[in-house]
Amino acid sequence: MLRKNQTEKLAKDDIEQALEYIGTCWPKLIRQKTPKNTTLIPLPNPYVVPSSGDGSFRFDEQYYWDTYFTALGIDDEKLVCGMLDNLIFMFEKFGMIPNGNRYYLTSRSQPPVLTSLIFHIYEKYEKPKSWLKKNIVVAKNEYSQVWTSKVHPQMHKVHETLSRYYDINSMHDLAELESGWDMTPRFKRQCLDYLPIDLNCLLYRYEKDFEKAANILGDVSEARIWNYAAKQRQTAVSKLMWHKRKAFFFDYNYAEDGLSNVWSLAGYYALWAGLATDKQAEKLVKNLHRFEKKGGLSATTETLMYPELFGSSKTQWAYPNCWAPLQYIVIEGLEKYGYKKEAERIARTWLKTCNDWYVAHGVFLEKYNAANPSLKPADGLYATQTGYGWTNSVFVYLAEKYITD
Repeated sequence: MLRKNQTEKLAKDDIEQALEYIGTCWPKLIRQKTPKNTTLIPLPNPYVVPSSGDGSFRFDEQYYWDTYFTALGIDDEKLVCGMLDNLIFMFEKFGMIPNGNRYYLTSRSQPPVLTSLIFHIYEKYEKPKSWLKKNIVVAKNEYSQVWTSKVHPQMHKVHETLSRYYDINSMHDLAELESGWDMTPRFKRQCLDYLPIDLNCLLYRYEKDFEKAANILGDVSEARIWNYAAKQRQTAVSKLMWHKRKAFFFDYNYAEDGLSNVWSLAGYYALWAGLATDKQAEKLVKNLHRFEKKGGLSATTETLMYPELFGSSKTQWAYPNCWAPLQYIVIEGLEKYGYKKEAERIARTWLKTCNDWYVAHGVFLEKYNAANPSLKPADGLYATQTGYGWTNSVFVYLAEKYITD
């Protein structure tokens, strides 16, 4: 049990049972072989699904961006490398990495994290340069053929060198599914009209990762090209998405030539990617209070839910919900800019939320209620799932980093 009034003093003993629970989850979440005669795309390697499928709703797919966050807390080189190979297999088959390995999910992708997954594996498992060279080529092709393409069916690059989320059907709600934030008040059900701050920070991260790879592989001239591309994107993002008075990054509606008024954690991707200047980082940290609640960081602030716009499309990527990948992005971003105290505080708060729920209910959740962590989170298009892949992995990753005694 946790010690009273010492939420910041979580110790290894406090989380031991939760870690054992996570260990028992993995066998239930690993799919060894793709069933035939289904809508699933057969994959060459075993993979982790998000949830074990309690109740009528279940996940049997490997999802694109889930794969990166799930890999963070799994110390199984063969499994993690196999999942990367699955993503590459799908890219080579479809010319893009689908939302997940279902044929009906091939109309869109998900937030691009391929270079981050490649470097995670390269550094953690000390892969040779030849391995890096082979895999980074795939990411470069994804970057050019998908995320910076100007033509259908991958019409992502649309305004001042910046990109949006898209779907082959060119429908707003389906493009929003590509964002991974399904659904959210960020885009007001008009996703195709927005240049998202998170996506363009992710592409900045690609450009910096390509520069990094080129330097490792000894190609200085190519490194300069990618450095220039990153600087161009950084300039464009700051020009269009940085609100000087509010001192925060917002999504930009290029159709209306204006910034969104929805505050979201997507703004902190600028820290994680390293796109923010030091002055911008300082101001982003000062705005943490808008999102920081008792149980962790809320995906958006409390206001602007627009219920008349959303109807049955519930906005689960919004207040009061608290999502593992967003906690990780913010925490790692704060660390990158030297805000270690803030990073540790947020990490320990979220770890306690997860651990407290496990102690009370015996499971981990897909997401939590940041405002009142003893209550269930708000449901979205489906009910909140348990035994959840990226929650488990981010918990393990952050516990290893911040719970040392």
